Amino acid sequence: MSLAQQQCEACRADAPKVSDQELAELMHQIPDWAPVVVNNVMQLERSYSFKNFRLALEFTNKVGALAEAEGHHPEIVTEWGKVTVRWWTHAINGLHRNDFICAAKTDAL
Repeated sequence: MSLAQQQCEACRADAPKVSDQELAELMHQIPDWAPVVVNNVMQLERSYSFKNFRLALEFTNKVGALAEAEGHHPEIVTEWGKVTVRWWTHAINGLHRNDFICAAKTDAL
């Protein structure tokens, strides 16, 4: 089953972060995303381009609806013609499989 077809699971503070091997394997499934470290926390980041602010805002709202449906919430920065999305799991201060599922679902929007 592809990442975009999976559902997020409830994540607790003792949930395991993805291992380096899992990170490498999962990144192959979302090749347009980049692992970044922000404030010592590994996150997934991708920017999307749009022709104008209205289209960027519409996409932002779709990502917000996805986040609510999954119970997992990213950082979203909306600018004229650009939306940057960062997924990570706050409860564990790092990456969980949920972040990869949501990244794949974001791409499917």
